Amino acid sequence: MIESTAFIARAAIVLGDVQLGKFASLWYNTVVRGDTERIVVGDETNIQDLSMVHADPGFPCLIGNRVTVGHRVILHGCTVEDDCMIGMGAILLNGVRVGRGSVVGAGAVLVEGTVVPPGSMVLGIPGRVVREVDESMHARIDLIWRHYVAMADKHRLGQFPIRSSTDGDDVAERISEPMGGTGS
Repeated sequence: MIESTAFIARAAIVLGDVQLGKFASLWYNTVVRGDTERIVVGDETNIQDLSMVHADPGFPCLIGNRVTVGHRVILHGCTVEDDCMIGMGAILLNGVRVGRGSVVGAGAVLVEGTVVPPGSMVLGIPGRVVREVDESMHARIDLIWRHYVAMADKHRLGQFPIRSSTDGDDVAERISEPMGGTGS
């Protein structure tokens, strides 16, 4: 079920057994593919541009409430508990479990079966706990998910018009013009 308040950006793809919670947002060119196992995206969770969410049989992908998933993240058959932040370009593989209030740093790779305790900061390849998340980081997590709920409303209302090469022939015409525009 996809809640009526969820935002799915143009060019995002959602298919199969997918549940999107209240005020969840899927951003541009994100793919959420529930064709082999179920995928749950919690309330007020944002999955940012170019991310991929998929699963394998026996490994559903379960993403909690108020989770921020940064740009170009891969979530595959994993569980991310409430109030987490997954940094840009991170990869979480089958059977990974990220405990509540944790942060996975940009570019980190969590190999199959990794369990991250609640409130942990994880960095590196393979991902390792480096410290506990402090109050300032918890406040930042809260600020970011709230920002994305507000931004989804603005995008839903068309406050940011989308322009692309498919909007008309003017781009193709300009490209095909000779240098200088006259050809002489």
